[in-house]
Amino acid sequence: MGVVYHANYLNWFEIGRTELIRELGMPYRSIEAKGLLLPVIEADIRFVKPARYDDTVTIRTRVEQYTNIRLSFSCEICRDGETLASGGTRHVWVNRDWKPARIDKEAPELYELLKKWSG
Repeated sequence: MGVVYHANYLNWFEIGRTELIRELGMPYRSIEAKGLLLPVIEADIRFVKPARYDDTVTIRTRVEQYTNIRLSFSCEICRDGETLASGGTRHVWVNRDWKPARIDKEAPELYELLKKWSG
């Protein structure tokens, strides 16, 4: 069909989250080294126009909402300033045993970074 497969947008959402977290000053690898994981518990995408093969796209990601145990991102995929898709992902902080983890207790410096980024 000459368009990007719909599931690839979720990959772009992940790239956006990863780069945003890196930009916050704490690469995801260092978060995992602290024993924290951030699995996706919900995702939504609204498709507006298709991306085509070989398009250059921009991924715009922001922290939408956070608490000491949950984190939500919104994401927009654009081509030449035009929105192709938008949506978001919701996550929960867990430890290596997949038990809920409070980041204000487990990683207070990360919690403070989120406060600064969101405020």
